[in-house]
Amino acid sequence: MILELNHIYKDYVQGSMVVPVLKDVTLHVEEGEYVAIMGPSGSGKSTLMNIVGCLDLPTKGEYKLDGVDVLLQKENELADIRLNKIGFVFQTFQLLPRQTALENVALPLIYAGISKKERNRLAAEALDRVGLSDRLSFVPNQLSGGQKQRVAIARAMVNKPKILLADEPTGALDSKSGKQVMELFAKLNEEGVTVIMITHDGEIARHAGRTVDIFDGEISERTQEEVTL
Repeated sequence: MILELNHIYKDYVQGSMVVPVLKDVTLHVEEGEYVAIMGPSGSGKSTLMNIVGCLDLPTKGEYKLDGVDVLLQKENELADIRLNKIGFVFQTFQLLPRQTALENVALPLIYAGISKKERNRLAAEALDRVGLSDRLSFVPNQLSGGQKQRVAIARAMVNKPKILLADEPTGALDSKSGKQVMELFAKLNEEGVTVIMITHDGEIARHAGRTVDIFDGEISERTQEEVTL
């Protein structure tokens, strides 16, 4: 089991009010699974993503990631988990505008203490893997939306994380580019990468092997046949 969330609650305090966002969420993901977490705006899916990605901690509950009890880790240990265990892909790409595609992809390797020569080699390999070996020296404003997202995916995968965590990965793309990105996720999953994708779009969710619905901070599951209806 790569991911175990057990009885997760998340509350936010607004003045004198306590606002419950996640309510008794239990979610287990096996290594190599492809899971879509689907819900409308305000459903709690972004809060759940932040907890899965070790960007936030639950109010109470248990979270184990690759056998590690996340809630017992110090902040520097959580940073190491984010760096080495999880690759993040965001809707808005989050690329540095003045850096080339190669430099953007190499960025996590700087934090990992990899030498510049090795960083460039690994980043070039990652860009080749997503079909962008001819765009190494391009900066983001020279790339299409689909190409930017593929750079972001290469950056997410360059440290060879256990989990690829994608937040609305096709939300800023046209349908053709979105299809190419989903095909890339499928390929990475076939190669053994665990993919967890946050989406509000049923068409996107049906690409996953399993769909978890979240609504008002509570989750339920349905078959992929139900997702396509």
